[in-house]
Amino acid sequence: MLWFTVWTLLVLGTLGGAFLLGRRLWRSLVGLGEELARAGEVAERVSQQAAELEARARDAQQEIRPTLGADADVLGARLEELRAVRRRQRAQRRARHRDTVADASRRWFG
Repeated sequence: MLWFTVWTLLVLGTLGGAFLLGRRLWRSLVGLGEELARAGEVAERVSQQAAELEARARDAQQEIRPTLGADADVLGARLEELRAVRRRQRAQRRARHRDTVADASRRWFG
């Protein structure tokens, strides 16, 4: 009678553990399915944004595309325009850097 009780408890314990393990696996699979669905939606959004950015890049390339047979004055004017933009950006960057250093100096050294 003692062995029957021991084996019964072992079998019931195993079945209970298998039930708990199966329930956890089922919940994990359901969660995985939800995350995969969400990942699919995100991938679709990213794909749409990539297509939009690619179209914008193509449009921008058409505007900036160099032409070998164009007038040298037109090309020179465009070059000077780009250099002016670069100089302006460089000056803004230097000003921001000076402001940051001055602000940090005031905070650090009083």
